[in-house]
Amino acid sequence: MARRSIRWLVPALLVLAWLAVGGGLGPFAGKLTEVATNDQAAFLPQSAESTRVLDVQEKFRQGAAQPVIVIWTSGGSGITPEQTAAATRALAGLSGASGVVGTPTPAFPSDDERALRGIVQLSPDIGSGELGDVLERIRKAVPVEGLTTHLGGPAATRADLGDAFAGIDGLLLAVALVTVLVILLAVYRSVLLPLVIISGAVFALGLACAVVYFLADRDIVRVDGQVQGILSILVIGAATDYALLLTARFREELAAGRDRYAAGRVALRRSIEPILASAATVALGLLALLLSNLTNNRALGPVGAIGIACAALSALTFLPATLVLLGRAALWPAKPRQGEAGARGIWDRVAGLIDRRPRLVWVASVLPLAALALFAPQLNARGVPLAETFVNDAPSVAAQAALSEHFPGGSGQPAVIVAPAERAAAVTDKAKAVEGVFDAAPVSATGRPGGEAKVVDGTVLIEATLRDEPDSEPAKETVKRLRDALHAEDGVLVGGYSAQQVDTTDTARKDTLLIVPVVLVIILLILIVLLRSLAMPLLLVATVALNFLATLGVSMLVFEHLLGFTGSDASVPLYGFVFLVALGVDYNIFLMSRVREETQAHGPRQGVLRGLVSTGGVITSAGVVLAATFAALVVIPLTFLVQTAFIVAFGVLLDTLVVRSLLVPALVRDLGGRA
Repeated sequence: MARRSIRWLVPALLVLAWLAVGGGLGPFAGKLTEVATNDQAAFLPQSAESTRVLDVQEKFRQGAAQPVIVIWTSGGSGITPEQTAAATRALAGLSGASGVVGTPTPAFPSDDERALRGIVQLSPDIGSGELGDVLERIRKAVPVEGLTTHLGGPAATRADLGDAFAGIDGLLLAVALVTVLVILLAVYRSVLLPLVIISGAVFALGLACAVVYFLADRDIVRVDGQVQGILSILVIGAATDYALLLTARFREELAAGRDRYAAGRVALRRSIEPILASAATVALGLLALLLSNLTNNRALGPVGAIGIACAALSALTFLPATLVLLGRAALWPAKPRQGEAGARGIWDRVAGLIDRRPRLVWVASVLPLAALALFAPQLNARGVPLAETFVNDAPSVAAQAALSEHFPGGSGQPAVIVAPAERAAAVTDKAKAVEGVFDAAPVSATGRPGGEAKVVDGTVLIEATLRDEPDSEPAKETVKRLRDALHAEDGVLVGGYSAQQVDTTDTARKDTLLIVPVVLVIILLILIVLLRSLAMPLLLVATVALNFLATLGVSMLVFEHLLGFTGSDASVPLYGFVFLVALGVDYNIFLMSRVREETQAHGPRQGVLRGLVSTGGVITSAGVVLAATFAALVVIPLTFLVQTAFIVAFGVLLDTLVVRSLLVPALVRDLGGRA
């Protein structure tokens, strides 16, 4: 009697504990925005030259302010003196306004006399939520009759980023959950079980967000909208994948005639090792991002690892407890019947094909993957221009286009040169002589170039306006020429927006060369421990690496020729690698752990075939779920997330349907006991 009571008591207590977690910590998923920052300057490489320039600018109070560039354009006729005077008065009227620091510049006409430009500096203390209101007040204060007004510059871009991430709390999560629910309903043809799995994923997300909120609020980890969005998708996808694996085993044991308690105990015992190995693979792969010199990469590492740990915890406690309490009712109306486990349809046919022609199957799988991988080096990962940062029409992008049409491309976002005060004149002259530089002048006490230079700690700031748009490849090349020309002068540094793009791209490439082999070694070691083998882990790592390269090749073709992107963020391949390789190994872990189990009972040949048939449906379902959840990232209108979503979603499907279903089983079948 006491034993029967414990059977009920332990699962009931676990379910109650998770209900308390969901009720008490669930709101933190929405509160995470309160500790998030979308200030891109905060995510620069720590050791980069442009970062050191920002530190110097802080002393001048130049780096802290957020500039807004106001652009007025005429339809076709030239700007009149009256319009110029009206624009200058409008700017002057903003002096002392809420959020505005210093005195805005007068309206400055373009050489073609068809546009005006002015700069308003905003307080660095303005938060993301308030920034939109401040910009709206400026927009209402500066209209000039007969002219079209645009607001651009770093502050406007930051506001557009805030608007893009506005859907993180509600829309992204709703799309992901609804997508997963629909897929689970189709897979299980059950009413209650999908809701149980979704509940477990939501509880895991609430716990993860609470932990991350606690750490971010104490500046232990950093969160931005990008990291927040990926955390939500990662937890929902991983928790659902783990739940599918355990639930499939539970259903299998029920069909074998076990009661709910025995089925739950066996399902947990058989699933815990692959789930923990899978979670460790992804978590350690993410923690490898701590080796990055880019702050946002390092931020994703621990945050993502926390999310994976919470997903595994929920899948191994809440889900089995709920299944034991519900029993066969969880699967209603598609309750398993005793002895039905052998009917697997298509997977029996796939296993039969692999058994008859294993070498033909793996060769036919490798060749197209290798052909697609040949396109991978052609993926342009040198950064995304501002015009393509947003996938919709952002106001800051239209402002930059108007600015570039009538003024030098680098207007409003100049290169910033730090130089010793006694060498200011010589450095300025050298900067002016560099190809691609429109003009250069020291910054005065007014905060604007021109006049007597302001000196702080024996240094001056020199602003160099570039001829090309600040995020263009020609502008980046100009920065490199500036550095080559000016580094001969002791104590000279070159920073600014274009320099930050150069440093970020260079750092991301170095990070990739460092982190990729580290992640591969981590995965290899985990597989060796799990499979008690050396040949098989090497083979699995090679297959997921091939899948990643093939996915990059497809991504290059889609991004450039179908979606019209001219480039990708430098961190996109690294993010794609960490997610796709770590998550891709998951499915091979699920497969090969079952193959190893079956091999011990039936030998290598039958072990491969039985393992494939037993896991085929559940792993395919898990792959579809994970691909769908990552695809939900496209609701955030940022190119970085859209590209990352495509790489992971397509790569997971390719891995699930080709690599895990055909390539790996055929290779193992062909190698036999040697594997």
